[in-house]
Amino acid sequence: MVPELSVVIPMYNEEEVLPLLVERLRPLLDGMGTTYEVVAVDDGSKDLTAALLQRYHREWPQLRVVRLRANAGHQAAISAGLVSALGDYVVTLDADLQDPPEIIPQMLSAAKDDGVDVVYGVRNDRSTDTWFKRVSAQAFYRLIGLMSQTSAHADAGDYRLMSRATVDAINSLPEHNRVLRFIVPALNFPSDTVDYKREERAAGDSKYPLLKMVKLSLDSLTGFSTAPLRVATFAGFVGAVLAVLLFLYTLVARAQGHTVAGWTSTVAIVSGVGAVQLVCVGILGEYIGRMYSHMQGRPTYFIAYDSLTADSGAHGPTDTPLPAQPSEAHIHTSTPPAPAEGAAVAPTASAAGTAGAAAPTNGAPQVAEPERTQLRG
Repeated sequence: MVPELSVVIPMYNEEEVLPLLVERLRPLLDGMGTTYEVVAVDDGSKDLTAALLQRYHREWPQLRVVRLRANAGHQAAISAGLVSALGDYVVTLDADLQDPPEIIPQMLSAAKDDGVDVVYGVRNDRSTDTWFKRVSAQAFYRLIGLMSQTSAHADAGDYRLMSRATVDAINSLPEHNRVLRFIVPALNFPSDTVDYKREERAAGDSKYPLLKMVKLSLDSLTGFSTAPLRVATFAGFVGAVLAVLLFLYTLVARAQGHTVAGWTSTVAIVSGVGAVQLVCVGILGEYIGRMYSHMQGRPTYFIAYDSLTADSGAHGPTDTPLPAQPSEAHIHTSTPPAPAEGAAVAPTASAAGTAGAAAPTNGAPQVAEPERTQLRG
């Protein structure tokens, strides 16, 4: 049976916090009154995380253990969990308990009540983070927003709920170095937010040191923006313009006699060749940017509703319905008023089709008046 909810949790060396996570998560999910699964992705842990997961798996039937052969990174572990998850709704949650699992019911209710595909967990209180981390995160998100036109929430990490349609869209992307906190907003699916207070790490050490944060920043910048290539293109054309101006200056200087023999021709040749090279670099940058965008393979659109598949029942429970559908109470069928006594009765369309070409009783042709369907609105 396909569960309604899947909770994907990437883990790397989390033996200290894992018992605390199970202690808080299992009673919460059992009390939600819905079918669920927990997909724990062991990202090649070197401690006892794998052994603890196997132990909890024997005691907790809804716990699935997915173990990667080698450490692939946080974002890759989440991607592996999304591929493995079966639920109609999928929540991604870190194991450190800084993002409280207690708001999962609120996120699921928001997705169902508001009919959205994504519900972001947004931190409204980050007092437990250092000043450097808060400032650098704000600056990083603003930079990505300016360079990639992606409206990611500055205080939303990887704690989110996604519909099956969103997960399938992410899994269809051919990218390898995914940064999901920017890929999901880039899909531009209907979304909502749920605020929460970010807590301190329950146990263990942080798995995102400064070097990994820098790598994530570089992956985000190069994965969601061709701005660096555009900077090279812009610099090439500016250099070409400056080279042309320098060439004109040499001609003016020679005309005024302010040059020595051979200087004008040398500068003219160098500036001309330089201008051609810079223009070619700029053009190559544009083509490389187009190739890069094509290789990413991100679809330009996603179909939310199709009446053909909806009528055949092929749509899932999280697909977007057709908005503003009239209910049965708004549609009624009216028939013509009953004829007066002794008046001729005109056959209906269905009766005329049944009787064939029978002649009318009074010798005059009668026209069948079809039923009229009215729409109240």
